[in-house]
Amino acid sequence: MLTLAPPRTAPRTDSGSTEPASMGTRASGFYRHDLDGLRGIAIALVAVFHVWFGRVSGGVDVFLALSGFFFGGRLLRAALSPTASLAPLPEVMRLVRRLLPALVVVLAASAVLTILVQPETRWETFADQSLASLGYYQNWELANTASNYLRAGEAVSPLQHIWSMSVQGQFYVSFLLLVFGLGFLLRRLLGRHLRVVLVVLLSALTIASFVYAIIAHQADQATAYYDSFARAWELLLGALAGALVQHVRWPMWLRTIVSVIALAAILSCGAFIDGVHEFPGPWALVPVGATILFILSAANRAADPHLEGSDGRMPLPNRLLATAPFVSLGAMAYSLYLWHWPLLIFWLAYSGHTSATLLDGAVVLLVSGVLAWLTTRYVEDPLRLRSSGAQKAKSAVPLRTRLRRPTIVLGSIVTLLGVALTATSFTWREHVTVQRANGKELSGLSSRDYPGARALVNRAKVPKLPMRPTVLEAKDDLPQTTLDDCIGDFDDVDVISCAYGDESATRTIALAGGSHAEHWITALDLLGRKHGFKVVTYLKMGCPLTTEEVPLVMGDNRKYPACHEWNEKVMPRLIADHPDFVFTTSTRPWNVKDGDVMPGTYVGIWQALSDAGIPVLAMRDTPWNVRDGEPFFPSDCLAKGGDAISCGIKRSEVLSDRNPTLDFVAQFPLLKPLDMSDAVCREDYCRAVEGNVLIYHDSHHFTATYMRTMTTELGRQIASITGWW
Repeated sequence: MLTLAPPRTAPRTDSGSTEPASMGTRASGFYRHDLDGLRGIAIALVAVFHVWFGRVSGGVDVFLALSGFFFGGRLLRAALSPTASLAPLPEVMRLVRRLLPALVVVLAASAVLTILVQPETRWETFADQSLASLGYYQNWELANTASNYLRAGEAVSPLQHIWSMSVQGQFYVSFLLLVFGLGFLLRRLLGRHLRVVLVVLLSALTIASFVYAIIAHQADQATAYYDSFARAWELLLGALAGALVQHVRWPMWLRTIVSVIALAAILSCGAFIDGVHEFPGPWALVPVGATILFILSAANRAADPHLEGSDGRMPLPNRLLATAPFVSLGAMAYSLYLWHWPLLIFWLAYSGHTSATLLDGAVVLLVSGVLAWLTTRYVEDPLRLRSSGAQKAKSAVPLRTRLRRPTIVLGSIVTLLGVALTATSFTWREHVTVQRANGKELSGLSSRDYPGARALVNRAKVPKLPMRPTVLEAKDDLPQTTLDDCIGDFDDVDVISCAYGDESATRTIALAGGSHAEHWITALDLLGRKHGFKVVTYLKMGCPLTTEEVPLVMGDNRKYPACHEWNEKVMPRLIADHPDFVFTTSTRPWNVKDGDVMPGTYVGIWQALSDAGIPVLAMRDTPWNVRDGEPFFPSDCLAKGGDAISCGIKRSEVLSDRNPTLDFVAQFPLLKPLDMSDAVCREDYCRAVEGNVLIYHDSHHFTATYMRTMTTELGRQIASITGWW
């Protein structure tokens, strides 16, 4: 879930050694060995926490701040220099040479591993994210996934870590245009005062981004995590440090204290702060602020060009990080980050494990390190040396070194890999689109050939025919309300209502709650048309009717304040509309043990509706497919070669022996339980497929096709309660 900026390594010498990386040139007075070492520390933290702890270390925030410092500081100095060029194209080309080659190589390797290891149901997501990674909008692709309830249970992507590279890429281009644009317009007019203007402007942007991050974090943390605007302050703060570092003076004793505290904060951040849920909010100040302090702790040395080439007057932690092992690790940090995450994800997918053991993790890190070194040595460094400076120095470089430098062949190979990856991604997406177009016929499947739930309820015969929907069709086999945008998403707090069934009927059933109430619309619409009643929807994704003050999103337990606000609006609306019945879910799966339960926060809903004289059709919730505490997709399992049984789940794990709603009927006589469990599960097992029909389109939502096969049984239960037919 993290990434980092590529290190600024110097060219390799003829002997094969590597010069220490620098922020600028020796003449600039900003040669910082220790910051390359800090990169080494940060990449070690990122990889170790990912592989063995499944946590965010804060390393990505260190890299964001360092990226702002290196890139932003250099551009600011160029804009302030009366002689420096302000042409953006050379800078863009430089970024392309630095960032894309290694990324393309890792994406191409990941594409091959996806085909070999992942089920075809995951190839579309990989194709989408490959294009997003190459186009540097992967963070927005993931933000959309996080905010899309129907995609929230998708498996972790092998490209998920590239989100922050996209943030950095967007920052680089935006910052380049801003600073060079202002420099071009104002450099001659303002002269030395341009520095003040830029610092004030960047300070205002930093504060604005930080305030936005806090607001976005509180509103929807999962989406804010990937938001470029909520992350911009981390890079801008680094850029400000780059602009001001030459003017900072610290006594040695204070610099040493600051350096020790800053490094300790960076090292301990992942252990004490749950970054997955707390970033990019105020807690992100810990790794970012510590990084800025570490940069400034050696500010005296950086400001003194006479100290160039000697680390003697740097604080001890800075001198330690300036040693060869840390600098060498920092030199390949970009490639190491690119490799370690996909290798971890592919290994877990191949092995079927949910986490890496000590030995597994060590092997993943070792292989990642080897591949990172090879990528840095033979892809990154050669292509990066195609800078104008390298060309100017060409005649002074020995022939043996020049022969190691990038050739047209290497650049062409990387380019062809990128083109092939793009073309393959678009081709697969088109293939999936064509396959899903066949799903339009699902509503007209023969009930004899595809009995679905009738095979369980009515013991209908099941002929040997291919399953429908197919594993590729299932994703789009959705209820009509989703297709009609008649269900609010995570951000919506307004009540959205649509009418189905017999829209002219006087009898009304209100369908209210979250998506687990929503997917019954397929059957209710058919019943309403047949038996003359209207179905009015009051729906919001992931949000059942509840009195919970701080609701959580089922599955990942993140706070969902919009759900509470929506409930505060929808209940008065339901009571005012006064339908004949309210249809909603009455149970949820236990989070701590097997079976299901009726949450105590539902009782207030039953009381409010009872007081208003509105009876409730209380549907027992859908069985959720969970393994090892994580949701799983039966369609993925089937695509891997599993069958209806191996891709199912024991009934006792998802349903209690007795419907929990029955325990509240005496207290609330208007609470009318509905239970369709026997139309989904057998006596002891809930299979993935029944009657030639795939039951779930994800881990816990019914396919519309299977729902249609449950219509008769649902109608029988509703008729016995309402007496309408």
